[in-house]
Amino acid sequence: MKQGKRGELYVVATPIGNLQDITLRALEVLKSVDLIAAEDTRRTQKLLHSYRIQTPLVSYHEQGPKGKSERIVRHLLEGRRVALVSEAGTPGISDPGYELIQGCLKEGIDPIPVPGPSVVAAFLSVCGLPTHRFVFEGFLPKSASRRRRRLEELRFDPRTLIFFESPRRLAATLEALLSVMGNRRCVVGRELTKRFEQLLRGTVEELLQWASRESPRGEVCLAVEGFRESLTLSENVRERIAFLKERCGLGDREVIRVIHEETGLPKKEVYRLLTEERKRRGSAVRRSSLTSKDGSVK
Repeated sequence: MKQGKRGELYVVATPIGNLQDITLRALEVLKSVDLIAAEDTRRTQKLLHSYRIQTPLVSYHEQGPKGKSERIVRHLLEGRRVALVSEAGTPGISDPGYELIQGCLKEGIDPIPVPGPSVVAAFLSVCGLPTHRFVFEGFLPKSASRRRRRLEELRFDPRTLIFFESPRRLAATLEALLSVMGNRRCVVGRELTKRFEQLLRGTVEELLQWASRESPRGEVCLAVEGFRESLTLSENVRERIAFLKERCGLGDREVIRVIHEETGLPKKEVYRLLTEERKRRGSAVRRSSLTSKDGSVK
């Protein structure tokens, strides 16, 4: 190590399951650096052992003491070369790395990407939903009310939606999706690249039935079809009107304003749909009042 020369931080992608899914460049970097900063040293040690790499390991995770990032930056300022790895996949993508990278940038050290495995890219490539535009949302909030609010914000997003989810909350999330977004196409990916890899495709309702019945385990990804423009003038906006009126208690003007802002539909068009929905629901109520419990007309 040369004194006075700044080191280099390599952001290295590692396998998400199958240990063979690692690049030749990543192996060379892990062998040649002075130090590997790992989210999970036990997991990383298994990878290093399988490729006979003996580079020293230090623990790095953003939930730990604040000083960990500073210590690694100090190593870099002293001229050491450091590889950052997460538990699996690409560091910084729903994994530790952001704080360390920010610390490096403040000191004028540009991180060097060593690309490779990514759960998001792997799942998106095989999910079967449109991939030309997508949004990665990471984990939805644990709170049911906050989770629902976030889904409401995404309701009219036309891009394919990608989430990570805990297997314990999968059924609850699918139930919220069905309630907020309707019965769209959906894909569940479980344990990707691992021994019990599983991909299930269907509607939100079908996958909710599966998740409720099977109680899945392991790491879970969820892909949901984006809002389709062809449905703009039918069920999606009508369901949104009903939700804002009945669940949120908004008046007509507020409903028109909210939907106009969310969808870009002209306010006159929203008013027309609101009027049609009010008439439709009024007719349904009248039909209900004329029908007895056994289905016969009173």
